[in-house]
Amino acid sequence: MDETATIGLIRHGITDWNVQNRAQGRSDIPLNTEGRQQAQRIAERLKRESWELIISSPLIRAKATAQIIAEEISVLDIMEDQRICEIDCGLIEGTTEEERVATWGYSWRELDLGMERFEDVAERGAQFLEEVMQAYENKHVLVVSHGAVIGLSLQKLLPQRFTTTYIDNTSLTLLTKLNGAWNCSLYNCTRHL
Repeated sequence: MDETATIGLIRHGITDWNVQNRAQGRSDIPLNTEGRQQAQRIAERLKRESWELIISSPLIRAKATAQIIAEEISVLDIMEDQRICEIDCGLIEGTTEEERVATWGYSWRELDLGMERFEDVAERGAQFLEEVMQAYENKHVLVVSHGAVIGLSLQKLLPQRFTTTYIDNTSLTLLTKLNGAWNCSLYNCTRHL
């Protein structure tokens, strides 16, 4: 039986654009007051557990969430990885559904608006998680990322379990891998909220 890392996937705290249902993508939108409170709540939950390392998306909403957690659980360094950045939303970035319909019509999803392909997001997210699993054997690693990256990565790694996903702000999802098989023992848990 091979020993592997335990990965805790966390979506960043809420932002004003989340509240407004705007496509955030790569836009560097900060946490709002509620988002900082959510990050503090999950940090308090996690300090009762033994997490050793934090890897974050470089976007400010993820980094700020990771920093709040790091202070509470006494992890000194936060590593960053570009591969767990949010999906690039292309031309729809910063828009609401209503604005997209007004600009491109109800079939806007069928147009090429410069969005990163879901398959590519899933591939980079899954590759990152595979590397973390190998590099940090027997360690407990927190990964602070974004809804689309987490959801699409889960669908790629566990396609029988996840045909669709929804990831709440500051939710915790736990992944392990045993004998080559991925396991998700906790999904989208927000009991700390």
